[in-house]
Amino acid sequence: MGMLDGKVALVTGAGGGLGRAHALLLAHEGASVVVNDLGGARDGTGADASMADGVVAEIKEAGGNAVAHYGSVSDKEAAQGMVEIAVSEFGKLDILIANAGILRDKSFKNMDDEMWDIVLDVHLRGTYLTTKAAFDHMLQRGEGGRIIMTSSTSGLLGNFGQTNYGAAKAGIAGFMRCLWLEGVKYGITVNVLAPTAMSRLTEDILPEALQDRFPPETVSPAVVWLCTEDAKEVSGRQWLVAGNSVQLLSWQLTAIADRDLAEGPWEVAEIGEKILASKEGWPAVNPLRG
Repeated sequence: MGMLDGKVALVTGAGGGLGRAHALLLAHEGASVVVNDLGGARDGTGADASMADGVVAEIKEAGGNAVAHYGSVSDKEAAQGMVEIAVSEFGKLDILIANAGILRDKSFKNMDDEMWDIVLDVHLRGTYLTTKAAFDHMLQRGEGGRIIMTSSTSGLLGNFGQTNYGAAKAGIAGFMRCLWLEGVKYGITVNVLAPTAMSRLTEDILPEALQDRFPPETVSPAVVWLCTEDAKEVSGRQWLVAGNSVQLLSWQLTAIADRDLAEGPWEVAEIGEKILASKEGWPAVNPLRG
Protein backbone atom coordinates (compact mmCIF):
# COMPACT_ATOMS: atom_id res chain seq x y z
CA MET A 1 0.00 0.00 0.00
CA GLY A 2 1.33 3.38 -1.02
CA MET A 3 0.40 6.79 0.38
CA LEU A 4 -1.03 7.80 -3.02
CA ASP A 5 -2.89 4.68 -4.10
CA GLY A 6 -5.66 5.61 -6.53
CA LYS A 7 -4.36 9.15 -7.12
CA VAL A 8 -3.42 10.61 -10.51
CA ALA A 9 -0.54 13.04 -10.87
CA LEU A 10 0.85 15.27 -13.61
CA VAL A 11 4.53 16.23 -13.46
CA THR A 12 5.84 18.73 -15.99
CA GLY A 13 9.46 18.62 -17.03
CA ALA A 14 9.56 15.02 -15.81
CA GLY A 15 11.99 13.62 -18.38
CA GLY A 16 15.03 14.08 -16.16
CA GLY A 17 16.41 15.58 -12.97
CA LEU A 18 13.91 16.64 -10.32
CA GLY A 19 10.85 15.96 -12.46
CA ARG A 20 11.93 12.39 -13.10
CA ALA A 21 12.63 11.85 -9.39
CA HIS A 22 9.20 13.25 -8.48
CA ALA A 23 7.45 11.08 -11.07
CA LEU A 24 9.20 7.88 -9.99
CA LEU A 25 8.44 8.42 -6.31
CA LEU A 26 4.82 9.36 -7.00
CA ALA A 27 4.43 6.10 -8.90
CA HIS A 28 6.20 4.17 -6.13
CA GLU A 29 3.61 5.52 -3.68
CA GLY A 30 0.80 4.28 -5.93
CA ALA A 31 -0.09 7.25 -8.13
CA SER A 32 -0.68 6.97 -11.85
CA VAL A 33 1.52 9.58 -13.52
CA VAL A 34 1.37 11.77 -16.61
CA VAL A 35 5.02 12.32 -17.50
CA ASN A 36 5.27 15.58 -19.42
CA ASP A 37 8.48 16.66 -21.10
CA LEU A 38 9.15 18.55 -24.31
CA GLY A 39 12.57 16.95 -24.42
CA GLY A 40 14.39 20.13 -25.40
CA ALA A 41 17.81 21.40 -24.38
CA ARG A 42 18.16 23.30 -21.13
CA ASP A 43 17.85 26.59 -23.03
CA GLY A 44 14.45 25.51 -24.35
CA THR A 45 15.48 24.68 -27.89
CA GLY A 46 14.63 21.42 -29.65
CA ALA A 47 12.34 18.53 -28.71
CA ASP A 48 12.77 14.80 -28.12
CA ALA A 49 10.08 12.33 -27.06
CA SER A 50 12.62 9.86 -25.71
CA MET A 51 13.02 11.65 -22.37
CA ALA A 52 9.37 11.34 -21.34
CA ASP A 53 9.15 7.86 -22.88
CA GLY A 54 12.14 6.71 -20.86
CA VAL A 55 10.59 7.72 -17.54
CA VAL A 56 7.28 6.11 -18.48
CA ALA A 57 9.17 2.90 -19.24
CA GLU A 58 10.92 3.03 -15.85
CA ILE A 59 7.60 3.43 -14.05
CA LYS A 60 5.96 0.60 -15.96
CA GLU A 61 8.92 -1.72 -15.44
CA ALA A 62 8.54 -1.15 -11.70
CA GLY A 63 4.86 -2.10 -11.90
CA GLY A 64 3.37 1.39 -12.00
CA ASN A 65 1.06 3.23 -14.37
CA ALA A 66 2.22 6.13 -16.52
CA VAL A 67 1.64 7.86 -19.83
CA ALA A 68 3.82 10.35 -21.70
CA HIS A 69 2.95 13.84 -22.90
CA TYR A 70 5.36 15.83 -25.06
CA GLY A 71 3.87 19.33 -25.19
CA SER A 72 5.33 22.64 -24.05
CA VAL A 73 3.95 24.10 -20.83
CA SER A 74 3.99 27.52 -22.51
CA ASP A 75 1.38 26.37 -25.06
CA LYS A 76 -2.21 26.69 -23.80
CA GLU A 77 -3.57 23.77 -25.83
CA ALA A 78 -0.71 21.55 -24.68
CA ALA A 79 -1.28 22.52 -21.03
CA GLN A 80 -4.95 21.65 -21.33
CA GLY A 81 -3.99 18.45 -23.13
CA MET A 82 -1.92 17.32 -20.16
CA VAL A 83 -5.03 17.35 -17.97
CA GLU A 84 -7.12 15.79 -20.72
CA ILE A 85 -4.74 12.84 -21.10
CA ALA A 86 -4.83 12.29 -17.33
CA VAL A 87 -8.62 12.14 -17.50
CA SER A 88 -8.77 9.98 -20.63
CA GLU A 89 -6.14 7.51 -19.38
CA PHE A 90 -6.79 7.47 -15.63
CA GLY A 91 -10.18 9.13 -15.13
CA LYS A 92 -9.14 12.29 -13.24
CA LEU A 93 -6.29 14.47 -12.01
CA ASP A 94 -5.54 14.88 -8.29
CA ILE A 95 -2.01 16.29 -8.29
CA LEU A 96 -0.01 18.80 -10.33
CA ILE A 97 3.70 19.30 -9.83
CA ALA A 98 4.65 22.22 -12.08
CA ASN A 99 8.36 21.60 -12.51
CA ALA A 100 9.28 22.37 -16.14
CA GLY A 101 11.91 25.02 -16.73
CA ILE A 102 14.77 26.34 -18.82
CA LEU A 103 17.74 28.64 -18.32
CA ARG A 104 19.06 31.59 -20.29
CA ASP A 105 21.50 33.01 -17.75
CA LYS A 106 23.25 36.28 -18.51
CA SER A 107 24.28 39.36 -16.53
CA PHE A 108 21.63 42.05 -16.86
CA LYS A 109 23.84 44.36 -18.90
CA ASN A 110 24.05 41.59 -21.50
CA MET A 111 20.41 40.48 -21.23
CA ASP A 112 18.24 40.87 -24.32
CA ASP A 113 14.48 40.76 -24.77
CA GLU A 114 14.43 37.25 -26.22
CA MET A 115 16.34 35.83 -23.21
CA TRP A 116 13.97 37.59 -20.85
CA ASP A 117 10.76 36.68 -22.64
CA ILE A 118 11.39 32.96 -23.17
CA VAL A 119 12.36 32.32 -19.54
CA LEU A 120 9.27 34.09 -18.21
CA ASP A 121 7.16 32.34 -20.85
CA VAL A 122 8.25 28.84 -19.81
CA HIS A 123 8.46 29.35 -16.05
CA LEU A 124 5.77 31.88 -15.15
CA ARG A 125 3.29 31.53 -18.02
CA GLY A 126 3.90 27.77 -18.15
CA THR A 127 3.13 27.45 -14.45
CA TYR A 128 0.03 29.58 -14.91
CA LEU A 129 -1.28 27.58 -17.88
CA THR A 130 -0.78 24.16 -16.33
CA THR A 131 -2.09 25.31 -12.96
CA LYS A 132 -5.14 26.92 -14.55
CA ALA A 133 -6.00 23.71 -16.42
CA ALA A 134 -5.47 21.56 -13.32
CA PHE A 135 -7.23 23.94 -10.91
CA ASP A 136 -10.31 24.20 -13.15
CA HIS A 137 -10.50 20.41 -13.38
CA MET A 138 -10.16 20.05 -9.60
CA LEU A 139 -12.94 22.61 -9.07
CA GLN A 140 -15.20 20.76 -11.47
CA ARG A 141 -14.60 17.41 -9.74
CA GLY A 142 -15.16 18.93 -6.32
CA GLU A 143 -12.85 16.51 -4.52
CA GLY A 144 -9.91 18.77 -3.77
CA GLY A 145 -6.39 18.41 -5.06
CA ARG A 146 -2.73 19.20 -4.62
CA ILE A 147 -0.70 21.76 -6.57
CA ILE A 148 3.02 22.24 -6.09
CA MET A 149 4.78 24.99 -8.01
CA THR A 150 8.53 25.20 -8.42
CA SER A 151 10.25 28.43 -7.46
CA SER A 152 13.94 28.91 -6.63
CA THR A 153 16.21 30.61 -4.15
CA SER A 154 17.17 32.80 -7.13
CA GLY A 155 13.66 34.24 -7.02
CA LEU A 156 13.14 34.18 -3.26
CA LEU A 157 16.64 35.28 -2.18
CA GLY A 158 18.52 36.32 -5.34
CA ASN A 159 21.44 35.12 -7.47
CA PHE A 160 23.90 36.87 -9.79
CA GLY A 161 23.23 36.55 -13.52
CA GLN A 162 19.67 35.27 -13.21
CA THR A 163 17.45 38.35 -13.35
CA ASN A 164 15.11 36.74 -15.89
CA TYR A 165 14.96 33.42 -14.04
CA GLY A 166 14.71 35.12 -10.63
CA ALA A 167 11.88 37.37 -11.78
CA ALA A 168 9.96 34.37 -13.10
CA LYS A 169 10.55 32.33 -9.95
CA ALA A 170 9.57 35.23 -7.68
CA GLY A 171 6.40 35.58 -9.75
CA ILE A 172 5.62 31.90 -9.20
CA ALA A 173 5.98 32.32 -5.44
CA GLY A 174 3.66 35.33 -5.53
CA PHE A 175 1.20 33.31 -7.63
CA MET A 176 1.18 30.57 -4.98
CA ARG A 177 0.77 33.01 -2.08
CA CYS A 178 -2.45 34.28 -3.64
CA LEU A 179 -3.88 31.09 -5.12
CA TRP A 180 -3.70 29.03 -1.93
CA LEU A 181 -6.18 31.43 -0.33
CA GLU A 182 -8.65 30.69 -3.10
CA GLY A 183 -8.09 26.95 -2.89
CA VAL A 184 -8.85 26.58 0.82
CA LYS A 185 -12.63 26.24 0.57
CA TYR A 186 -12.30 23.72 -2.26
CA GLY A 187 -9.79 21.46 -0.51
CA ILE A 188 -7.05 22.35 -3.00
CA THR A 189 -3.68 22.93 -1.36
CA VAL A 190 -1.05 25.03 -3.12
CA ASN A 191 2.59 25.08 -2.03
CA VAL A 192 5.83 26.22 -3.61
CA LEU A 193 9.15 24.37 -3.70
CA ALA A 194 12.58 26.00 -3.90
CA PRO A 195 14.88 23.03 -4.47
CA THR A 196 18.63 22.62 -4.64
CA ALA A 197 19.51 19.57 -6.70
CA MET A 198 21.99 18.34 -9.24
CA SER A 199 20.49 18.31 -12.75
CA ARG A 200 21.32 19.47 -16.24
CA LEU A 201 20.02 22.92 -15.25
CA THR A 202 22.47 23.18 -12.36
CA GLU A 203 25.48 21.14 -13.46
CA ASP A 204 27.56 24.26 -14.17
CA ILE A 205 26.03 26.30 -11.33
CA LEU A 206 26.57 24.02 -8.36
CA PRO A 207 30.27 23.78 -7.46
CA GLU A 208 31.64 20.39 -8.51
CA ALA A 209 32.71 19.61 -4.94
CA LEU A 210 29.09 19.97 -3.76
CA GLN A 211 27.23 18.20 -6.54
CA ASP A 212 27.19 14.78 -4.87
CA ARG A 213 25.49 16.30 -1.82
CA PHE A 214 22.35 17.27 -3.73
CA PRO A 215 20.90 14.33 -5.68
CA PRO A 216 17.39 15.10 -6.98
CA GLU A 217 16.00 11.98 -5.29
CA THR A 218 16.48 13.61 -1.87
CA VAL A 219 14.12 16.47 -2.74
CA SER A 220 11.18 14.30 -3.82
CA PRO A 221 10.08 12.73 -0.49
CA ALA A 222 8.94 16.06 0.98
CA VAL A 223 7.28 17.00 -2.32
CA VAL A 224 5.42 13.70 -2.57
CA TRP A 225 4.33 13.92 1.08
CA LEU A 226 2.72 17.28 0.33
CA CYS A 227 0.56 15.41 -2.20
CA THR A 228 -0.85 13.01 0.40
CA GLU A 229 -3.98 13.11 2.51
CA ASP A 230 -1.80 13.71 5.57
CA ALA A 231 -0.87 17.11 4.10
CA LYS A 232 -4.43 18.31 3.52
CA GLU A 233 -4.02 21.17 6.02
CA VAL A 234 -0.61 22.29 4.69
CA SER A 235 -0.93 25.07 2.14
CA GLY A 236 0.48 28.46 1.21
CA ARG A 237 4.02 27.55 2.29
CA GLN A 238 7.44 28.01 0.75
CA TRP A 239 9.68 24.95 1.10
CA LEU A 240 13.46 25.01 0.68
CA VAL A 241 14.70 21.46 0.16
CA ALA A 242 18.37 20.64 -0.42
CA GLY A 243 19.76 17.17 0.07
CA ASN A 244 18.05 15.81 3.17
CA SER A 245 17.52 19.31 4.57
CA VAL A 246 13.94 20.59 4.59
CA GLN A 247 13.32 24.19 5.63
CA LEU A 248 10.29 26.47 5.70
CA LEU A 249 10.92 30.00 4.41
CA SER A 250 8.79 32.65 6.10
CA TRP A 251 9.04 36.42 5.86
CA GLN A 252 9.80 38.57 8.89
CA LEU A 253 9.40 42.24 9.67
CA THR A 254 12.27 44.28 11.12
CA ALA A 255 11.10 47.37 13.02
CA ILE A 256 12.96 50.52 11.93
CA ALA A 257 11.03 53.54 13.17
CA ASP A 258 7.52 54.51 14.24
CA ARG A 259 5.81 57.56 15.71
CA ASP A 260 2.37 59.06 16.07
CA LEU A 261 0.89 60.66 12.94
CA ALA A 262 0.08 63.76 15.01
CA GLU A 263 3.80 64.51 14.99
CA GLY A 264 3.76 64.84 11.21
CA PRO A 265 5.86 63.07 8.56
CA TRP A 266 9.49 62.21 9.18
CA GLU A 267 12.08 64.64 7.89
CA VAL A 268 14.18 62.99 5.16
CA ALA A 269 17.45 63.24 7.09
CA GLU A 270 15.72 62.18 10.31
CA ILE A 271 14.28 58.96 8.89
CA GLY A 272 17.61 58.32 7.19
CA GLU A 273 19.34 58.43 10.57
CA LYS A 274 16.83 55.94 11.97
CA ILE A 275 17.35 53.56 9.03
CA LEU A 276 21.15 53.66 9.26
CA ALA A 277 21.08 53.27 13.05
CA SER A 278 19.13 50.02 12.68
CA LYS A 279 21.25 48.58 9.88
CA GLU A 280 23.41 46.28 12.04
CA GLY A 281 20.32 44.41 13.12
CA TRP A 282 19.03 43.72 9.63
CA PRO A 283 18.85 40.10 8.42
CA ALA A 284 21.17 39.12 5.58
CA VAL A 285 19.92 40.00 2.09
CA ASN A 286 20.65 36.41 1.09
CA PRO A 287 21.18 34.09 4.08
CA LEU A 288 22.71 31.47 1.79
CA ARG A 289 25.54 33.88 0.97
CA GLY A 290 25.98 35.38 4.42
